[in-house]
Amino acid sequence: MKKLPLRYLSVLLASLSCSLPLRLLAAPCLPVSALIEQDARYEEAMRAGDQAFLKSWLADDYLWVHSLASAVDTKAAVLERAAKQPGVHKARTTSDVQAQVLGDTVVLRGLSTVEQWNADGKTWRSSRYQFMRTYVYAGGRCQLLAVQTMKVWSSDAR
Repeated sequence: MKKLPLRYLSVLLASLSCSLPLRLLAAPCLPVSALIEQDARYEEAMRAGDQAFLKSWLADDYLWVHSLASAVDTKAAVLERAAKQPGVHKARTTSDVQAQVLGDTVVLRGLSTVEQWNADGKTWRSSRYQFMRTYVYAGGRCQLLAVQTMKVWSSDAR
């Protein structure tokens, strides 16, 4: 069997890699569209207090830095709050989500709108936050490592 010179092998490998579907070359937190859908599930899990989803989706070293560093939550704190959640929020939605990708890390940023019921159970108030969420591929899976939120708007009771 005849051996190919190294330069031919390099050209062949480069050509083959260009012909592979991008999903085969992408980091496991990709494609971005699928991650954004999964990120929406995170918002729903936070709204409904879905401990099972949060436990599997959040990295062990997860941190959430709130507006003006008023609080910093760990994975344990988020799970504890989900277990004790006295009432479910009316809604949590995201918009204007954009992604930045570097290697196995994806940073999503956008707006999150949280609607919370008032004490009367009939009216609600809304708050909008700018968020930045950092997803990493580690331990054989995509995980949410860090979140930072900044309140940008609040409504009066409706």
